[in-house]
Amino acid sequence: MINIIGGKYKKTTLLVPKKDVRPTSSLKREAIFSILESHAFKNSYNLYKDKCFIDLFAGSGALGLEAISRGAKICFFYENNSDVLKILDINCKKICCDNNYQIINKNLNNSNFYNTKIPISAIFIDPPYEMINFDYLLNQIKNLLDLHSQSLIVIESKKKNILNKLDGFQIYKEKIFGITKISLLKIIK
Repeated sequence: MINIIGGKYKKTTLLVPKKDVRPTSSLKREAIFSILESHAFKNSYNLYKDKCFIDLFAGSGALGLEAISRGAKICFFYENNSDVLKILDINCKKICCDNNYQIINKNLNNSNFYNTKIPISAIFIDPPYEMINFDYLLNQIKNLLDLHSQSLIVIESKKKNILNKLDGFQIYKEKIFGITKISLLKIIK
């Protein structure tokens, strides 16, 4: 089990599937949200109010639920493992109202995104390390989602992973945690 670390639902316990999931630790989540909030403060915008977050490969939903706890209007959770979906649904019902989350059961390697009408603050990408083509996924994000200059992409990957084709994106910040790397990308318009 893990806990929400900030906002209205701080200390709320989330279930974690026994297999197929590697939840983002509280240390990494704290670092991610600290960077996101600092970026918003420096650029004079509200990260959460009337904003959308997208949690790809959602697993337990910890990243998206952290955003909801801190005041995000809505989060779209993408997950396609049927066992994991059950736990994600339980976790969402602990923290969210019916109108501030949507679980989307899709394989992101060969499908489109749900097009949100709400400005996107951040997209979290935390896939199984061996199963993702970041170039393809970033291209899909750029072409199919309505991103704005303040939207950030947060990628959790192996430390040795190198992001190659960043057409339309720029690495804003990277942090290393043991064998894991957190990369934050800004949109270039």
